[in-house]
Amino acid sequence: MIEQLSLNVWTTKNWSLAEAVAGCVEQGVPGIGLWRDKVAEHGLDAAAKLVRDAGLTVTSLCRGGFFTSPDWLADNHAAVDECVALGTNVLVLVVGGLYRGSKDLPAARAAVTDGIAELAPYAERRGVKLAIEPLHPMFCADRAVVSTLGQALDIADEVAVRTGCRNVGVCIDTYHIWWDPDVFKQIERAGAGDRIHAFQVCDFLLPIPADALLGRGHVGDGVIDVAAFARAVQATGYKGFTEVEIFNQEIWDTPGEQTLRTVIDRHTQLFADLD
Repeated sequence: MIEQLSLNVWTTKNWSLAEAVAGCVEQGVPGIGLWRDKVAEHGLDAAAKLVRDAGLTVTSLCRGGFFTSPDWLADNHAAVDECVALGTNVLVLVVGGLYRGSKDLPAARAAVTDGIAELAPYAERRGVKLAIEPLHPMFCADRAVVSTLGQALDIADEVAVRTGCRNVGVCIDTYHIWWDPDVFKQIERAGAGDRIHAFQVCDFLLPIPADALLGRGHVGDGVIDVAAFARAVQATGYKGFTEVEIFNQEIWDTPGEQTLRTVIDRHTQLFADLD
């Protein structure tokens, strides 16, 4: 099933974009998930040519969102335009945390819905899907006031009612939503509406490190039943890529070739276990 594998460039953070592309080509990985800062380091036009010439599928671009930050609209328009230039139709949205100095969570969530409703028509005209990524609740204050798949789908529904746009869906990331008792029902709901725009996998490690953001691991090294998520996503009819995105200092310090080999081995085993 390597034909459905995508390497998110943050998994091999210490690789340049050119090195990540070369690694994917050398080891036969057909997909690559991009981050805007890696693209910026290489230059947008040069990055687009690099991945195009390599024959890789750009499975997503991260990230847009942060709708509670100043100047969010211009930055998100730029992110949509970058998707078009890079040849991907999926922009992952990390929606943003509380307003600076505020404790008003409902107001922040309302601003996120309003922001996505404002962005969606522009993205739809450009052929780009917006994938709302719920983040683990420990990141609610600073990164994402959307913590569950159900919340993300509710926003997508609201935006569709307000705007008529059907391009807003979700990014399912096992690290962030594995704990949710309602998650498999919500995966089914997302699939029924053809709103699974991205599927990202990694594992949740214990003990949680001092920087909780870096508590991700290779599939199979933590507490998540990743196979159950893969089965649930497959059952919806999802035919897209499985993108491996890992934030972990030890993995970042490992040679990229070795990390990518482990990613491939774990991915192969994961899908073998599904048969």
